[in-house]
Amino acid sequence: MSGSIYSHAKLYDLMFPGGGPAVDYYRDYAGRQGGSVLELGCGTGHKLIPLAAEGRPCTGLDFSADMLAEARRKADERGVTVEWARGDMRDFDLGRTFDFVFIAANSLLHLHEADDLISCFRSVRRHLAPGARFVFDVFNPNVRLLAAADGVRRGRESLSFVDPDRGDVRVEVAEVYDAAAQVTRGTWFFSTGSEPDFVAAPLEIRSVFPQELPLLLSLGGLRLVGRFGDWAGRPFATDAPLQLCVCESA
Repeated sequence: MSGSIYSHAKLYDLMFPGGGPAVDYYRDYAGRQGGSVLELGCGTGHKLIPLAAEGRPCTGLDFSADMLAEARRKADERGVTVEWARGDMRDFDLGRTFDFVFIAANSLLHLHEADDLISCFRSVRRHLAPGARFVFDVFNPNVRLLAAADGVRRGRESLSFVDPDRGDVRVEVAEVYDAAAQVTRGTWFFSTGSEPDFVAAPLEIRSVFPQELPLLLSLGGLRLVGRFGDWAGRPFATDAPLQLCVCESA
């Protein structure tokens, strides 16, 4: 099987089962902010369903029909109400504003061109109610690690998982870094002992460097009002693992 990694929603959920500090952070922030919630790139609802389970009016937008179908199934299974919408985060119009908008788990980095990022930020701004906040997390690029992306296929033991139907699944990744485009281009391979490479899926992720981020946000009509280096809210630093950004309308 080939196609995008997001065409295999159940495998994605087995590899990334959800939970953890990111869910806690977004749940707590939504609680402090109050009101309605919009998640862009919501995937299978890892982050959004726990927010909706607390009774908040939640909307999730994603480009992948497969991921949305799994999100609907999971929400229905839990008896949680969420409005799911298929759309492109670069340019969308839901006809209303929200009190809290977020993009989690590097989903923003599927936008490779600066113009696409700016267009996304402009769309977000149009959907922010007065006093609303827009929060997202992306990894903080490590130049040494990017340079080490040499195209060699390597195992990712931390991502291996057990599929109830197939058994133990090994995950391997081969990546190269396109410095001119700031994009890591990879192929993810899923294998079992009896079924090698039953999925080979491409995945391309942009790097957004700390210096360019405030400018991109400004061009999109947003203002960066806080940037943190981890889920505990420590100040952002050069060696921080992620950029956790809090924004408002400019």
